[in-house]
Amino acid sequence: MFEDAFRVNAPHVHASQVVFASPHSGRYYRPDFLQASVLDAQAIRSSEDAYVDELIATAPRFGVPVLLAGAPRAYVDLNRASDELDAALIEGLRPYGHNPRVASGLGVIPRVVSNGRGIYRGKISRDEAEYRIATYWRPYHKKLQDMLDTSRLRFGRTVLVDWHSMPHEAMDGIAKSSLKRPDVVLGDRFGASAGADIVSDIEDAFRAAGFVVARNSPFAGAYIAQTYGRPSRGQHAVQVEIDRSLYMDERSIRKNDQFDAVADRLARVIAQIATIGQDRVPLAAE
Repeated sequence: MFEDAFRVNAPHVHASQVVFASPHSGRYYRPDFLQASVLDAQAIRSSEDAYVDELIATAPRFGVPVLLAGAPRAYVDLNRASDELDAALIEGLRPYGHNPRVASGLGVIPRVVSNGRGIYRGKISRDEAEYRIATYWRPYHKKLQDMLDTSRLRFGRTVLVDWHSMPHEAMDGIAKSSLKRPDVVLGDRFGASAGADIVSDIEDAFRAAGFVVARNSPFAGAYIAQTYGRPSRGQHAVQVEIDRSLYMDERSIRKNDQFDAVADRLARVIAQIATIGQDRVPLAAE
């Protein structure tokens, strides 16, 4: 747990064109935020990608830098655009346009956590919303772009793997069909945010470690994949969603007895993902 907008876990040697990020595993809940909320300290964590930062902690061993968020998703959602502001939550804000995410309470400053539970008794000030964006959202995204620029300049191409977790129930619809319930969903905006070869390599890495993988349903990638996935510029982005029930009890937000085994399997996945593009000649040398 840390108060800063972000933390970078850097490898001793930056040996991979891949960059990892976890925008929703932040868990520094400011005392004033907790005091303003109607939720208790556990309920407010229900939207958090708990322990994802620990699951990907081996990445620097394989030359992959990792960007971790400090602020929790319930406080400011880094996977939303900075102008996705909710007039139902923020004082003095006039509604404009229709954004389904904002309308459901899941804008850049969320109004609800999972299952639509309200965070606040009333509204928050515009100044408070702008403070959160300036203090946490902007520094995180500046650092993310800086890391991708550094990687692209070094290797000629860069691949952002944006790590998330999903509730087990998110796959209930698939489980009721004839298909096997996925453990992992890869989102590439239906091919718009990453090259097909890259997504296939990532999928192969998960499958080799025994994970059941689906693509783009029900999660195709949100703001980060849409914004940073620019394949024509040599910048690719893939969102990864992992079923939380594999490694934690979702109700208590505690690791289950399979956590270490899942982390070991993911270490094998990470080692394979880290090699993506290593057979490519850097553009600077072509």
